[in-house]
Amino acid sequence: MSHPRRPGGGGGPDGGGLTGRGFTQRLRSTARRRPSSIRWLERQLNDPYVAEAQRRGYRSRAAFKLMQLDDRFHFLGPGKKVIDLGAAPGGWTQVAVERCLPAGGRQGRVVGIDLTPVEGIAGATVLHGDFLDEAAPARLTEALGGPADVVLSDMAAPATGHGKTDHLRIIALAEAAHAFAREALAPGGTLVMKVLQGGATGELLKALKRDFTDVRHVKPAASRADSAEIYVVAQGFRAKAQSKE
Repeated sequence: MSHPRRPGGGGGPDGGGLTGRGFTQRLRSTARRRPSSIRWLERQLNDPYVAEAQRRGYRSRAAFKLMQLDDRFHFLGPGKKVIDLGAAPGGWTQVAVERCLPAGGRQGRVVGIDLTPVEGIAGATVLHGDFLDEAAPARLTEALGGPADVVLSDMAAPATGHGKTDHLRIIALAEAAHAFAREALAPGGTLVMKVLQGGATGELLKALKRDFTDVRHVKPAASRADSAEIYVVAQGFRAKAQSKE
């Protein structure tokens, strides 16, 4: 079956074809700004994904990362039930709504959760809370109306500037997302989560390969070239694996 045509098609950034604006913008005034702030602001000004996200009403440029991952692996679609962990500011939730809401008589559903309050997103339910709470899986499954087809996590701990520490912290978040997915996913479901270069290693990679039939590492085009982030796409959840421990 062919994959549904994506909203806002063409050669835009959701297909990875955006290359830049052809010129560089500079801040008119840099007084009272730290060099790091100046670099960040100028990068934002000259980032075509930032501009396209603003034009199309997405809350973050990260929306295009999810589009590109889904365009390759096809885990979203009409009728799918999706949980977005660490949903703020809502860019991934918006994409999930676009691609999973009612079509062909099938009712999709999208539920997000974050410690940071998230402004309402049409078509989604966004809960305020910690997905690590013991009650969170049941709370999210109830809001979703059953097990999830997809669990998403674009979470990242605040950077410390120390590579090894940052990697350990984001792997801890990935392990938590994996543990949550094992409780929330329906058989055959998909887990998509952020890690850093080096990927899911050691025990986490072993656990993912035990619980899913296919595990891939990928860096979408919308990820900045200088960013260490990559994503794990784990598909084909083996629900029975939970009983083997």
